[in-house]
Amino acid sequence: MSDTLSRHRQLCELLTEYGHQYYVLDNPTVPDAEYDRLMRELIALEAEHPELKTPASPSVRVGGQPLTAFSQVRHEIPMLSLDNVFSSEELQAFEQRMSDRLKRDVRFTFCCEPKLDGLAVSLLYVDGQLVQAATRGDGATGEEITENVRTIKAIPLALRGTGWPERLEVRGEVFMPKAGFEAMNAKALAAGEKVFVNPRNAAAGSLRQLDSRITASRPLSFYAYGVGVGGELLGDSHFGRLNQLKEWGLPLSPEVKLKEGAAGCQAFHDDILARRGELPYEIDGVVYKVDAIALQEELGFVARAPRWATAHKFPAQEEMTLLENVEFQVGRTGAVTPVAKLKPVFVGGVTVSNATLHNADEIDRLGVMIGDTVIVRRAGDVIPQIVAVVEAQRPSDARAILFPTECPVCGSDIVQEKKIVQQKTKTLEKILATRKCTGGLNCLAQVKESLKHFVSRNAVDIEGVGDKVIEQLVDGGLVKHPADLFRLSVDDFLKLDGFAEVSAKNAFDAIQAKIGTTSSIDFLFGLGIPSVGQVVAERLIVELGCLDNIMSAPRGIISQINGIGLDIDAEISDYFSAASVSDSVMELADVMGVERSGISISRMYKRKFSMAKIIEGLNIDGVAKTFSEAISKEITLDQLCNGLQHGDLVGITTTAGTSISKQKIDAVVKGIKEKKPLLDAVKIYVDKHALLDVDDLLDSEPAEKSDSFIAGKSFVITGSFTFMSRDKLNSKLKELGGESKTSVSKNTDMLIMGDKAGSKLKKATELGIKIINEDELRSLLESENGI
Repeated sequence: MSDTLSRHRQLCELLTEYGHQYYVLDNPTVPDAEYDRLMRELIALEAEHPELKTPASPSVRVGGQPLTAFSQVRHEIPMLSLDNVFSSEELQAFEQRMSDRLKRDVRFTFCCEPKLDGLAVSLLYVDGQLVQAATRGDGATGEEITENVRTIKAIPLALRGTGWPERLEVRGEVFMPKAGFEAMNAKALAAGEKVFVNPRNAAAGSLRQLDSRITASRPLSFYAYGVGVGGELLGDSHFGRLNQLKEWGLPLSPEVKLKEGAAGCQAFHDDILARRGELPYEIDGVVYKVDAIALQEELGFVARAPRWATAHKFPAQEEMTLLENVEFQVGRTGAVTPVAKLKPVFVGGVTVSNATLHNADEIDRLGVMIGDTVIVRRAGDVIPQIVAVVEAQRPSDARAILFPTECPVCGSDIVQEKKIVQQKTKTLEKILATRKCTGGLNCLAQVKESLKHFVSRNAVDIEGVGDKVIEQLVDGGLVKHPADLFRLSVDDFLKLDGFAEVSAKNAFDAIQAKIGTTSSIDFLFGLGIPSVGQVVAERLIVELGCLDNIMSAPRGIISQINGIGLDIDAEISDYFSAASVSDSVMELADVMGVERSGISISRMYKRKFSMAKIIEGLNIDGVAKTFSEAISKEITLDQLCNGLQHGDLVGITTTAGTSISKQKIDAVVKGIKEKKPLLDAVKIYVDKHALLDVDDLLDSEPAEKSDSFIAGKSFVITGSFTFMSRDKLNSKLKELGGESKTSVSKNTDMLIMGDKAGSKLKKATELGIKIINEDELRSLLESENGI
């Protein structure tokens, strides 16, 4: 009885204190779920021992309830993700950033929508018929799920009415309504089958069934939220486009509303949050999109997200658990990440046993120790993270978390990462929180992760050579560099666990099949250069033409490409500056038959090339965009290379009329002198590629990217091909100077036709467009040394 009495007293004290913190101080130190658990324990204890209950027991005055194997499809227009805001202040800052970007005061009208917790999909309608459905995937490439989507009754197989574009891509969310989810789980439970933990997992799992009959048995639904291909034909309002989709038979959430400004958006957020539990489906926030399409186009995109839209996330679910240990993982770029090993806890619909601690700065900020009771949140309801420490429950034997100074895998030194940061008036080298292993290819962890990235679906895409195979190949000493993969024999695979004659031959053939068929874009992305994703890789190839032009580019060259800043420029040039790296990349390209040279820098790049960007890229303290532009109008590259004198810069003013101070002139002269080796390298590159030959750009006719059969011509691909995927073929033809189009029109130069060509063939024939079949295409590519 003494133990029971002691526990009752402890529960009363804890609940009283937590209630005070929550209701009086407005500063809760534990999540609502922990408070509720303790309250339930107290009520149960008092029910079993009613003599313990007193008028002062927290159970008498309970507080208010708290607020609650597929084929690949390359998206013609990337399915971008959204940036997030988590507060009204961040929402206002989002609106202000757009005004600043437009350089004028704009009263924004927003289309506000609930953020459904399901799976994003793309639906392609051709001539009003549903012909393809795909998952979002990584935004550039998804999985084809057409047959499964056809089973969803909410999605029309044919559009209603008239007036839809010949090709219309509808984007939206497949989700499982709460009622359907609960009924499905009840049925599974009664049958003794496994149940799903939440509607989102149920929806995702249902869509990714290889047997569409299983998908058909699941209570899935769909709401449209946007358009991709064909959207330009649907009017100048996002809200209007959604309502047009509704007229054509596509379901639209009844909660979608137009609101004025950040204040209107916040009111929408608060209303939806208050009614979250009443909605027939799960949501994890709301989405705001600028309604005017013209403003959307003017605002544009950054990296993989639009500037004109954001998601306003709801508070994530939280739970308390014990931090049992911390392990340090090494990624492909060498970044060392602390991973919290937790006592398993159910939070946000899943059981969590690991959580990210991000970096050493985050550990210091939290003040967390091994043995602590911590609050775990599923940020965005997806990624578990530790958000707070319950210091009152810290045990006496809690241990400090010591960030290693040597790599836990290879023993190499760990150093803090540095990054070039562009500010309004200067460019700085900033020390980041990230710590990296310096072992490079001497670190087996980096080798493994780099190889996994190289063979992954969105890079070189070697089927049958997955993570487990890479682990064995590296551990067995068979592979250390990507080029080693192409030296493997069938016998090498037979040495690995899980391989027999057939599977070993298949893996060998899959690797060999990549020789001569890998595009420069996929190759470049597969190298795993920091900050070089698929979008950046494509921009590099399209604008600089070929690998040699990228690899030899000194700082200040790559940052001239739209969307690539000085920080990414520095990472790319630093990556290739090591002779061992550039040699291994050239060897790999040669082994794989990837074209390294022979394609000129695009005229589009040359037209945008500026001396100002070169000066800005020199990273001279106090000299950023404004002064770089002013200096570039008066000073030539030859002058920079030969060394500036103080008098060369006297009298130069910015566009705002600001004169350059003597102090800044001295800094520039000194900085230019210190950067002479870099400037000499830039001059060699500029002269080689005639980047400042303005007369040539103005006087000559537009030059072709190469002298290939497709250079300067627009093409459309239809059907399937036996020697190369459509995605790879599209990349290859673009590298050769062709302009890819998604639909046939009178302006199309040629149709590339494979097996099972669709309606495009009929239209091309009617318009008299040149048609090239697979055999003809192979001959043409072979003549280009392209396959």
